[in-house]
Amino acid sequence: MTTSANPSKQEQILQVHASLINMVVETTHNAQLKPQLSQVLKASAENGWQNLVLRIYKILEGDRSEMLLKDLDEEDAVIIEAILNGIQNPATLPDPEKPNANPTMAAPGIAHMVHQASAGNTQALTLVSHMAEQMSHAGGDMTKLSAIIKKLIDGERDPDILSQGMGAQGESLVNTILEELAKIQLH
Repeated sequence: MTTSANPSKQEQILQVHASLINMVVETTHNAQLKPQLSQVLKASAENGWQNLVLRIYKILEGDRSEMLLKDLDEEDAVIIEAILNGIQNPATLPDPEKPNANPTMAAPGIAHMVHQASAGNTQALTLVSHMAEQMSHAGGDMTKLSAIIKKLIDGERDPDILSQGMGAQGESLVNTILEELAKIQLH
C-alpha cells in the first residue's frame, strides 16, 4: 500500500471497511466471535449488501476459492479479496485505526450504522461508538463529527446544528450522511 496523502480508491475502500474486514478474519480464527459478526452481517444485508454478506458467510464456512470474487462490484471485490488475503497473511489487513481514508466514502456506512443504532441494534451502537472514538482522535472536522454521532442516533437532522463549527469538508460530509439517512428511511 502507498502512504501518499491521497490514497487510491482501493485503499479508501479498505480503510472504510477495515473494521469489518478485520472482524471477519478474526472470526475465522475464533468461532466465539461469530454471534457478534452475525449481527453486523444481518444489518449489512438489510442495508443492501446481500452479495457481500453471502460471500462472507461462505468464507466463514471455509471457502477460500477465487470464485468468491466472481460477479461482485468493485467495492465488494476489494473487501472479499482483503479478507482472503488477511486470512493467509494477517500483515496485509488494513489498520482500522488509520485516519486518512476519504471521509465522504464513509458517509453511507456511517448513515447505516446510525440508522441501525437508532432502531435499537446494540451491535450497530457498539460499532458506531467505536468508530466515533477513532474519529475523535483524528482532529479537525472528524473530531467534531465524532461529537455529533449521538445527536444523529437521537434523531437530529438539522444540518446547521450538526455541522456547527465545521469547515466546508465537514459540512459536506454531514450533508452526505443526512442524505443517506433520508434514503434509508424511505425504504
